[in-house]
Amino acid sequence: MVQDEKLPHIDGADEQMLGSGGVEDKLADRRDEVKFIKGDHQNGDAKIDIGMVNGGKPAFTGMSKEELMKYANDPFWVRLRWIFFVGFWAIWVGMLVGAILIIVGAPKCAAPQPLQWYKRGPHAKFANIEAAQPQDVQAAKKLHAAGAIYELPAALTYNVKKPEVEEQIKRLVAQYQGSDTRLILDLTPNYVAKDSQLVQDAIADPEKRSAFVWVSGKASAPTNWLKVGGNWSAWEQVGDSYVLSQFEEGHYDLKMNSTLIRNEFGGVLRHLVGLGIDGFRLKNTKFFVLSDNLEDEVNSPVPKDFNLGPNDYGFYDHKQTTFQSGLGDVLYDYLSIVKNASEEGFLSVAEDIIQPQVYQLSDVPGVNGIDLPMYGDFVKVLSKSKPEKSLQKDLENTLFQAGNSSWLQWNLADFYVDTPQDPSALAMFISLLPGVPIVAVDAIAYQNVTEETYRQIEQLRKSASYMHGELKLFEAEPLIAFSRIKSGNPGYFVIFNPTELSHSSNYTNPPDLPEKMTVSYFSENYNNNEDAVKVAHAGKVNLKGLKVAPHSTIILTYVPVKAE
Repeated sequence: MVQDEKLPHIDGADEQMLGSGGVEDKLADRRDEVKFIKGDHQNGDAKIDIGMVNGGKPAFTGMSKEELMKYANDPFWVRLRWIFFVGFWAIWVGMLVGAILIIVGAPKCAAPQPLQWYKRGPHAKFANIEAAQPQDVQAAKKLHAAGAIYELPAALTYNVKKPEVEEQIKRLVAQYQGSDTRLILDLTPNYVAKDSQLVQDAIADPEKRSAFVWVSGKASAPTNWLKVGGNWSAWEQVGDSYVLSQFEEGHYDLKMNSTLIRNEFGGVLRHLVGLGIDGFRLKNTKFFVLSDNLEDEVNSPVPKDFNLGPNDYGFYDHKQTTFQSGLGDVLYDYLSIVKNASEEGFLSVAEDIIQPQVYQLSDVPGVNGIDLPMYGDFVKVLSKSKPEKSLQKDLENTLFQAGNSSWLQWNLADFYVDTPQDPSALAMFISLLPGVPIVAVDAIAYQNVTEETYRQIEQLRKSASYMHGELKLFEAEPLIAFSRIKSGNPGYFVIFNPTELSHSSNYTNPPDLPEKMTVSYFSENYNNNEDAVKVAHAGKVNLKGLKVAPHSTIILTYVPVKAE
């Protein structure tokens, strides 16, 4: 039988045998296990097994400094070191150059696109095209107007291809040649005179009577409809038929959705674009006849005058003859004709649309069938000496009803002639709202406001915060205030004081408004009020402590406070 005998390791004996220091100390660190194994007991053979304590694996021993230095100048290692050195810096420089190229070559953030010219405004409103004069160009220049609006007489709407009418339009276009002002025409497309070619064709050919509301085989007027604003029937007898005539005597209403009229009026629009007209505003759109239904009007539930009777226009609600279903789609069809003729063309209305929902597309709710709708009485309310309702609420409701994304026409001719408000204050305040000011040259908004004010308005309307910025209204009774700001740009804070005294306000919910702002512009008479604290351009003011002068507007610039 084989028997193993293990001799215990004696630390002290190792130390005595190996001594201390140098290589011997390294050997002393080795912990070996020695085994004596007896072999055949008959002949006394034995085996000795010397193993490692650390799992039988020899301990790693690195090269000393002296041993490494022997290879320091070896050509192979010198060359390898240079390769790593050069490679490291080449990679580092390559990454730096790559980063620079990425930054330089990265797509730039697109600059904000300027507004279309007809949204940029303001637009100068003149009278009839026949009264156009060369000095009109200077009047438009005073306003820094983007467009000049003239009215084409209703009798000429479908006669624009006649040489004498065409020549008149060409003279007007030439008058504005070389200026920055484009031409806009107000058109009346919904009726023609009885001697027009359209009427003569309808008399001769019954198939062409679909262009009118033409009723045959009746012994009396088909309905109780009255002429607009009048007290006699809106039906005129032509031979043995009745034809609808809501406006002037001897002028017949057109069905604006009929194929004949679409082709005829579409041709008028295209021809005018070809002559150099850039935009159009249509009159009488709420009276456009689109339906074949002929039903009597019913009494208005809220008559304007209780003394009115069945022979008075104001006695009825006019649901059969105004704001007919599909109006938005018909107008959009004509808008498309203009856009196809000119990418920069536009088509809008010349009067308050009153019922915005009727002017929207039937298939795309919330989208108008026209550019630049005109809606609401806010301009009138703002110019009152003592507004009867909250200006902030009225403005908020106007924008909501028109569609918060709408770009409205603000008709500055609606300012009351005897308003106590500074006209320049009204013009500045209105001009920074979403929309385009329409300034009649015979109104106080033109006559009592300097060119410098309109120059300032032009600069403000070209800013990114105005063109693409967010509008936020603030409750600031008795003042009215709003801000316009686009991320990454200074914001504008606009305040109007409609009262006779200087006022300050706390301005509700202004977490992003700083305490101090910079004065940008103010209305012409701001510093003329004895009760007001004088302000200066580029001066600093404390928002909450600012007392706004009576009947005045002040425009401040600011950088929004970042939320923590």
